[in-house]
Amino acid sequence: MTQANFKARPAAKSYHGIATMRRYLPDTFTLLLVCTVILASFLPIHGAYADVFGIATDIAIGLLFFLHGARLSRDTVVAGALHWRLHLTILLTTFCIFPLLGLAIGLIPTSVLAAPLYTGILFLCVLPSTVQSSIAFTSMAGGNVPAAIVSASGSNIFGMFLTPLLTGLVLSTTGGGGFSWDALQSILLQLMLPFVVGQILQPWIGNWIRSRKKLLMPVDRGSILMVVYLAFSEAVMEGLWHTFSLGDIAAVILVDMMLLATVLCITMFGSRLLGFSKEDEITITFCGSKKSLASGVPMANAIFGNASSSVGAIVLPLMLFHQVQLMACAVIAQKYAARLKEKTEAKPLAA
Repeated sequence: MTQANFKARPAAKSYHGIATMRRYLPDTFTLLLVCTVILASFLPIHGAYADVFGIATDIAIGLLFFLHGARLSRDTVVAGALHWRLHLTILLTTFCIFPLLGLAIGLIPTSVLAAPLYTGILFLCVLPSTVQSSIAFTSMAGGNVPAAIVSASGSNIFGMFLTPLLTGLVLSTTGGGGFSWDALQSILLQLMLPFVVGQILQPWIGNWIRSRKKLLMPVDRGSILMVVYLAFSEAVMEGLWHTFSLGDIAAVILVDMMLLATVLCITMFGSRLLGFSKEDEITITFCGSKKSLASGVPMANAIFGNASSSVGAIVLPLMLFHQVQLMACAVIAQKYAARLKEKTEAKPLAA
């Protein structure tokens, strides 16, 4: 070994350590969310300015779901749609197991988990899966990527109908209200209609939009930040930070962590018991355990925007869950990837 190679190895090891640490740190979008909440806490928008900003936010959200529809390729849908057992397993986890766990969390006394925050936990449990991060982690871990694309996208499509229905159902069981046709109509107009229009135009504009992912990313993230700023501004004006203490926030984080750990165990070990391949197990684990912040925040605004409940308090558990799931799944994806690498390197030796 030459002296140059000997000196290069510690530097490479140090770089690998820094790269590993970065995976566990909050991503840029999470930091922007934190900054948005801080801005809303000190400079909340209200009055006529809030009305105008609300209209701009609705337009941005419509554009967001239009782009989601235009990005989803028909070939991708056909490629992954045939794996019905995998998709059914993920959908049952997302829209059945999660809500049942949310209802079980209701056994925690309100002295530990405040009622508005528990409403946020229930709402989190009926949301669809994420799209981008589910696919990214599945790809990183060596899972079934086409199936992940179809399943995550399908979860969001079904979620436009199932989330308002399940929200009314779980809230009615806890005395928090029932199903609202106005909420469903609002979601169909604000989210579903732009999505369908995007799907119709997909053959003509889909490739152009997919080739300009970085250019259009500000629409994705900017629209969510706008909704968060508007929701938290209203919540701050209603006394959000005077209502909840640091202990309340800590309780939500612990509940989010327990909820995620439970679902990860169910999806990981359950997929093995059901006889799925390792690639499908990875897809089920990542798609079935996630909850979408991108869909959840606009849906919360549509469902609870005209209610007496504070939208800011309701989306707070979701925002915290978002970071918890990213950190946990980054670790799990690396474990899966490391095992796959070891298995791949062992095959030539065995031969």
